[in-house]
Amino acid sequence: MLCQVFPQDYQQQLDEKQQRLTALVPQVAGCLEVFASPPTHYRQRAEFRIWHTPERLFYAMFDPANPKQPVEISACPMACEAIDGLMQPLLAKISENEILKNGLFEIDFLATLSGEMLVTLIYRKKLDDPTWLQAAQTLRDCLPIHHLIGRSRKQKILLDQDFVVEKLQADDQVWLFQQVENSFTQPNAQMAQNMLSWARAQSRQIVAQAPSDLLELYCGNGHFSIALADVFNQVLATEISKSSVKSALYNLQANQIENVTVVKMAAEEVSLAMQGQAFNRMADIDLAAYDFQTLFVDPPRSGLDDLTRGMAAQYPHILYISCNPETLARDLSVLLQTHELRAAALFDQFPYSHHLESGVWLTRKAL
Repeated sequence: MLCQVFPQDYQQQLDEKQQRLTALVPQVAGCLEVFASPPTHYRQRAEFRIWHTPERLFYAMFDPANPKQPVEISACPMACEAIDGLMQPLLAKISENEILKNGLFEIDFLATLSGEMLVTLIYRKKLDDPTWLQAAQTLRDCLPIHHLIGRSRKQKILLDQDFVVEKLQADDQVWLFQQVENSFTQPNAQMAQNMLSWARAQSRQIVAQAPSDLLELYCGNGHFSIALADVFNQVLATEISKSSVKSALYNLQANQIENVTVVKMAAEEVSLAMQGQAFNRMADIDLAAYDFQTLFVDPPRSGLDDLTRGMAAQYPHILYISCNPETLARDLSVLLQTHELRAAALFDQFPYSHHLESGVWLTRKAL
């Protein structure tokens, strides 16, 4: 699909996703909570090629069935209203300026519910003309753009910063999240809030009997760590991406959270550390001081590796956010030997596509 939406078919496609998930993981059928997305204007990120003709420029995307033929995109009702409304005024201003339009290859948008807009102009040419910066500043100042970036091969020019700060809320609480250009962020902000709310609800049930600590793998920029910090006594969060760890640390400070520790480590390394293997990055962390009763995982599409899956089976509670129902089903075929499913959710992060995100809460079976 090329920016198209079909509101009249939204419920049908959501029903089909629910059927697909329950077919892969039949155990969720009796407890599945379904979170619907807004049927239009739900994406806070968008990327478009810029196609040049002798007469004009236009936004373009490519149909996989005909990848060499550009399809003009005049509007994008998938994108949030701020992006959709900015697309044509931005392109019109760029088209009027030879310095800005010459060599322009792609435009990326990153917007927030909190009202910020970051635009990245990507070029095939080197940005060595000093008049480009002046033209870019004028462009930013005459449109609802807060931050603008110029990119070309081995170049990145910032018109002040390369991130926006999103405000997400759940349970009448609001958290700040730095979202860096060209890094992973949740594209559907409304659904991201639903995911936080669901994770908090399950976590509150977990600690209702006795307060405890949380171990989180694949923490990204601290999206879940920060929202769960007030539920658990302490949180140890790990992430392999250097840029994501940097953002997580920024977000902890911005939200004045002091009971979360973030460590740059791969999930496999964490598994080994929990077995007693020494790592320099864990040198200042006393694992024995934690009472880990809950493991939170939000792995990539490949799901859990064998080592991490084995480690997960040792925890009384597992909260698992999945972006791939096939690997979730594979992982649950193992984890449900030791655990039982207590709650499940479907999050329609990507309407009108085959992608679906889900969450499960597992508790260890009584011996």
